[in-house]
Amino acid sequence: MATPAHTLVVEDLHVEVQGRPILKGVNLALGSGELTALMGPNGSGKSTLAYALMGHPKYKVTRGRASLDGKDLLAMTVDQRSRAGLFLGFQYPQEVSGLSLSKFLWTAYMQRHTPENADSTKFGKDLDTHLGYLGMDPALLKRSLNEGFSGGEKKRVEVLQMATLDPAFAILDEPDSGLDIDAVKSVGEAVSRLHRPGAGILVITHYQRILKYLQPDRVHVMVDGVIALSGGRELAHELEAKGYDWVRVGEKSAA
Repeated sequence: MATPAHTLVVEDLHVEVQGRPILKGVNLALGSGELTALMGPNGSGKSTLAYALMGHPKYKVTRGRASLDGKDLLAMTVDQRSRAGLFLGFQYPQEVSGLSLSKFLWTAYMQRHTPENADSTKFGKDLDTHLGYLGMDPALLKRSLNEGFSGGEKKRVEVLQMATLDPAFAILDEPDSGLDIDAVKSVGEAVSRLHRPGAGILVITHYQRILKYLQPDRVHVMVDGVIALSGGRELAHELEAKGYDWVRVGEKSAA
């Protein structure tokens, strides 16, 4: 049985926050099976793109288009975007007291299934497998969502959610921020193992360190609200060595 193909396309996207322009014409196309990295300096608009695509009301789209499998993503509610197969892993995951991690994951799973096609046995087995990939203690499942979790545990929970929901496209907003070297390795390797041919992953990051575990197919560099440069995985190494200033200079020269 052929794996269904998915596409996420962004065209000339302009977004403002409280009247201030942040994205100034972003063009991006992602396909099934691709693992893409979006890099760039602080304040360049990377997280704005993620939140705008997911439908956060703070981020106002003023121009442009975004489609998921040919359907108008911007016309969908947040819930509809999630059901259509879009997932966002947060840079700063929230704590939810009184809601256990296991209950949260099961509820999220049931949002994508009906009682007739839900498989609790498979859910449990897959959950055990994913916990192993991430090096997570199963005891965390009984605790309130992210409450008292370390930074590394919170980031692992975001990846665990991605694995549970199995989205068509996952956007991971700086999954390596605030993590030590071992945690970056664990999260990076888990994302790589969970990546499948029928899904796409967009990883937003400042640094090359997590990308050596992910081995992205494409690397895009965002500067001042636009994609200023694109290339293969070797571009990440160049950015690590040279920083972002040369990209800014090149963009101005091109303009």
